[in-house]
Amino acid sequence: MKAAELRDLGAEELGNKERELNDQLFRMRIQKSMGQLEAPEQIRTVRRDLARVKTVLRQKQAK
Repeated sequence: MKAAELRDLGAEELGNKERELNDQLFRMRIQKSMGQLEAPEQIRTVRRDLARVKTVLRQKQAK
């Protein structure tokens, strides 16, 4: 997900996306601890997407 795509979304949609990514990251961590995670490198992708969403959300709140 690109930051430019996120900037087009509204604050409410970004909040929903943030919750969704947090839930996904939580589930992936549980799977990793049980040895069931098929793609461990995907955790990095989700963490970075979550950081992008949070950054854009903070930028929108500052304006």
